[in-house]
Amino acid sequence: MSELSSSGLRSPIPPFPSSAYTNYSLLSQSSYETMDITGPAANRSAGEVIMRGWCWLKALTKRCKKPMVEFKNKLKKVVTDDPRRVTHSFKVGLALSLVSLLYYNKSLYGGYGSSIIWAVFTVVVVFEFRVGATLSKGINRVLATLVAGSLGLAVHHLACLTGDKGEPVLLCFSVFLLASAATFTRFFPGVKARYDYGMVIFTLTFSLVAVSAYKTDEILEVAGERLITILFGCVTCAVISIFPFPVWAGKDLHKLMFLNLEHLAVFLDGFGGEYFGVEDNKESEDAITDKKSFLEGYKKILISMSEEEALTNFARWEPPHGSFRFNYPWKHYLEIGKVTRQCAYKIEELHNCITSKIKAQSDFIKIIQDSCMELSKESGITLQDLSAAVKQMTYPKAASTHIKNLKKTAANLKTVIKTVTLENANVLEDVMPGAMVASLLVDIVGCIEDIAESVIELAHLAKFKGADPAS
Repeated sequence: MSELSSSGLRSPIPPFPSSAYTNYSLLSQSSYETMDITGPAANRSAGEVIMRGWCWLKALTKRCKKPMVEFKNKLKKVVTDDPRRVTHSFKVGLALSLVSLLYYNKSLYGGYGSSIIWAVFTVVVVFEFRVGATLSKGINRVLATLVAGSLGLAVHHLACLTGDKGEPVLLCFSVFLLASAATFTRFFPGVKARYDYGMVIFTLTFSLVAVSAYKTDEILEVAGERLITILFGCVTCAVISIFPFPVWAGKDLHKLMFLNLEHLAVFLDGFGGEYFGVEDNKESEDAITDKKSFLEGYKKILISMSEEEALTNFARWEPPHGSFRFNYPWKHYLEIGKVTRQCAYKIEELHNCITSKIKAQSDFIKIIQDSCMELSKESGITLQDLSAAVKQMTYPKAASTHIKNLKKTAANLKTVIKTVTLENANVLEDVMPGAMVASLLVDIVGCIEDIAESVIELAHLAKFKGADPAS
């Protein structure tokens, strides 16, 4: 407030100094300059953010590169191992698309309602890689649904006659009895191999019908709709599985048989040079590596039993195709697989002789070397001839001649061993390794003879080209 003068008049307010205006203006300007968001500091900050983002993106790309390359290699391996997998994937998609059209068709959907979903379920669980597996599941599913549905309706009719109190008791008892019986039946080997899936569907369908029938008045109509939709799904799977690019289990089983024989032949053909150290020095490193990798091929035979049994089961469900007529003797392939595995176990012992580093370079080894190599070579030729006969489905006419040569060579080897007289020889270190190899080669001759007999029997049963029909 302004002070009053002695005369009582208010004194004038002194003017604000111009220097103060100048200082205030400068202060305000400097304050706004410090708050300017477009200044150099802000530009540096934005540049750092961009650089950090770019570095992070580069690091992320480097980290993702290795997993992407690994995924690419795995994808390539899956496709190259069996290109039929790609076709199968498209076939499953096609089957599901066709079944899904039932939903989009109002006239069909109005007639079947929510029961159409059973067709989709059927395609998902029934469609398999091979035709035989698809037909096996489809037929099992249809028959099991039909039988279980019929029994369920019959039990429901009987339960209705017992009244409101007796109906749930009879239904529960029937579910307990039939489910227990069906589950126990699955333990039988024959049922387990061919009808296991059907028994599961039988148990499921009967239980669903028995339970739903207690609260539903239109059980007969619902059961009929589900059976029709399931049948439609199975037929769709069968048609698409068989006609466009079929994958036959029978062909795969046939191929597996002659490839197994070929693996044995390759091993025996190269065993002599590998064990006795008689190798061609002119061979390239890649050729030697490939040759030694073929010596490992027999190991696939040792673990092929389950695959053979599965393929045999699926092949029996398939219709005639190619050179495989109706009632083809698929079960005999299991017999060939059995004797082939017995030979593979002997070959595994021979392979252990190579890897155990007990290949003594004694005088005894040098004496039996030629006979062992001749026997191993002749064994490989015999198995190669049998493999070609199975592959081409022709009668192995030269098998008897090869077997005679094998027996003669084995007898010569035994004679050589008996006539050997070594003075001052260490039996454990000098004689035993070679004697063990010679003994295994002689045993393999017996295995090859069994294989030849099985192949000849298959040629007669399957009526291979050149086989005697009267035999």
